[in-house]
Formats: sequence, structure tokens, C-alpha cells
Amino acid sequence: MFDFEVNAPLETISPLTFAYVGDAVHELYVRTMLAKDKNLPASKLHRAATTFVSARAQSQTVAAIEENLSEDEIKIYKRGRNAKSPTAAKNADIIDYRRATGFETLLGYLYFKKDFARLEEILKLSYEMHS
Repeated sequence: MFDFEVNAPLETISPLTFAYVGDAVHELYVRTMLAKDKNLPASKLHRAATTFVSARAQSQTVAAIEENLSEDEIKIYKRGRNAKSPTAAKNADIIDYRRATGFETLLGYLYFKKDFARLEEILKLSYEMHS
């Protein structure tokens, strides 16, 4: 993927920082998959992407994979889910929003950890769930 160095131990990075990056990773994956699979105008691709990256869809993904997460993945997911976010849910209930934040935190953590195989496994499963 990308070659970068993290300048701090992963356990010291804020879960909301992981979520910030995880959101972008998830969005890029979904957009890439949709663009390669469908020859649609960008506006239609954007509308299609929102069904994959919504808080509700991310919450559903977590519900489906939670039992298959490692102990470390569960810990990082819960750190993100329980983090006090300065932003509020716009189009989701608070439970879905918090679970989605946890999901994004997990994705960002795996990305920073450079565990790209596991990251892709989770992204692929999520994409296939909502296709």
C-alpha cells in the first residue's frame, strides 16, 4: 500500500485519529471497488458509495464480524466505540454512530499497523455484505 512511518507508539494514538484515517481508508476502498465494477457517472457512484460507508452499514458490519475479531482488535474497536467524539451523528442513531466510529477506528489501526492483509479481509467482507 503506502510506505510511511508512524512517529508514535500505536497505543498512544487517539482512537479518533485512527477513526479519521479509517474513514478515509474505507471510503477509498468502496469508491475503488464501485468504480472498477460499474461504469457509472460520478454522481451515481457517490450515491452508491454512501450505502456502504453509512454509520448503519458500518454498524451492521461490526455486528457480523465481532465474534471473529482478535482480542487486540476488540480492544481497539471498543476504544473507538467508547471515545467521546466532538461531532454528533447526523443521519444515524447514537448506537450505530458509536459502533461505526469503532469500526473506523479498527480500520485506521490496522492501516497504521500496516496489517494490510487483515485490513483488506475486513474491507472485502464489509463490501460484500452490502453489495
